Amino acid sequence: MTPTPESNSALPPVMTDADASRPPERDRSTYTTRPRAKRMVATMLLVILLGLASGFAGARLSSLTGGTTQTTSHLTSGTDGNKIITQEEENLSSVVSKVSPSVVSIITKTQSTDFYLGSSTQEGAGTGIIVSKDGYVMTNKHVVDGATTVGVALADGTTYENVKVLGTDPLNDVAFLKIPNVNDLHAAELGDSTSIRVGQKVVAIGNSLGQYQNTVTSGIISGTGRPVSAQSGNSVESLTDLIQTDAAINPGNSGGPLLNLQGQVIGINTAVAADAQGIGFSIPIGATKGVLKGVLEGKGVQRAYLGINYVPITADVAEFYKLPVKKGAYVFNGEGKTAVAAGSPADKAGIKDKDIITKVGDIEAGDRGSVASLVAEYAPDDTIKLTVLRDGKTMTVEAKLVAFNG
Repeated sequence: MTPTPESNSALPPVMTDADASRPPERDRSTYTTRPRAKRMVATMLLVILLGLASGFAGARLSSLTGGTTQTTSHLTSGTDGNKIITQEEENLSSVVSKVSPSVVSIITKTQSTDFYLGSSTQEGAGTGIIVSKDGYVMTNKHVVDGATTVGVALADGTTYENVKVLGTDPLNDVAFLKIPNVNDLHAAELGDSTSIRVGQKVVAIGNSLGQYQNTVTSGIISGTGRPVSAQSGNSVESLTDLIQTDAAINPGNSGGPLLNLQGQVIGINTAVAADAQGIGFSIPIGATKGVLKGVLEGKGVQRAYLGINYVPITADVAEFYKLPVKKGAYVFNGEGKTAVAAGSPADKAGIKDKDIITKVGDIEAGDRGSVASLVAEYAPDDTIKLTVLRDGKTMTVEAKLVAFNG
């Protein structure tokens, strides 16, 4: 899934809490030949130069070793540097060993009909994450979108056919799959995406280019809270609150995990910026937890819904709307309509237009996640606390979430 260029508008768009994809041949033209006599002279000069260089290296070695005349080659230190493992390498290796069994390759087949009513089959590939030992898998929605059949291959080569697509998040690029008749798979550990920090080391694992299974790349978190318009085929999807990373994410990596150095999943890799290097994007894992909870409990794919339109507050937004804070969510529609859906959980909780939501639960809205992402950590029927700033006064309200029905 490749992001398309974003709008240059000075302010972010109004969002809803529901807004929450053969080696090159050697160039032999540089090789030339010389007449034999010239080659002999050149060879003699080379021998002399090598002798002088050897003598200099020997003298240098002698001075460094207290006058000894040992003949150890200066080209090797006697130590195999490949066997010296730094702490960072040990950490990375540990992450890969821990998580690789939980990363799967996803192979899809899609039937299509051309203009002349001829039928053809197209194959696709992506990556997924095992999230339970009995075969539940998360991936990107665009990986399985329109697929006729879905198969899964584990890191050890075990393959499963007729994998079921349980459903997709209606408001995020996430899909949920089920491998039938298994109970001993290696599930990944999910981390906390609300506490990540810019500059933090991360690792990505995925089925790169659809043919290099469990390719490992590493980098840092380059930014958080990124909005992206992502294109897959002819469809464009607006994604919000993404994690930006410079860990290489390539076609086929979609749906794979972004990991911290404890081997915990903090994001689902979903997109890479077109015409750029080192700019990839991941969905915060917290934005999937509420839906995943319902899936694992057998309730199907249901997303929690609060029922507001809002503008994410930045310094520019705060200045434009004359707001007293520089983080949070400004409950505002911008189209002359109410920003609170009638009868919604927000409405029943007493949220009003031009309120500022500063916290969801105990977590501040802003750097640690947008209101949409923080609400998405909960499941329908959960009751959440919202900290609200209204007319300079802070209050706390409770909202019982419901399932989003589109």
